[in-house]
Amino acid sequence: MITLPKATAPSAPKVKYAPKLALVYAAIIVVLAVTQLFSFEKFQVVVQNYSIPGGVAFAALLSAIIVISEVFALPFLLRMRLSKAMRIVSMWCGWLVALIWYLINLWILFKPALVDDIGLFGGLIALHPGWLAISVSIVLGVLAGIVSWGMWPLAHKK
Repeated sequence: MITLPKATAPSAPKVKYAPKLALVYAAIIVVLAVTQLFSFEKFQVVVQNYSIPGGVAFAALLSAIIVISEVFALPFLLRMRLSKAMRIVSMWCGWLVALIWYLINLWILFKPALVDDIGLFGGLIALHPGWLAISVSIVLGVLAGIVSWGMWPLAHKK
């Protein structure tokens, strides 16, 4: 007999503002994912220009991982009914989005590569490499941290 995971409602947030910040983070991620998917061919070229070891194949894989993790982060942020395992995976995808963009920005900043756009908006809107781009990825990480802490998926219901 196969037992499927049960979708459950999210637990009550620890703090009142966590769901509101989650919606802000979700809105940012939706904008990033839509712009990257809208120009996915340009986005893959932008990722190839990072000169990351692994060549074209790794650049294509990385661009797909970025977009997939952005999409999979949304169910946790939107407080959808999910199984506990999927809720945790979705929360970690929110962290992965911030981490990947932070590492990419550091790579571009310290590796002398000829990159005009970091690709945060998929090639539609140019965001030049530098401290502003790193600050954006730090803000994403701070939002992910606050939302994860405030809406921890394994909280016990009272």
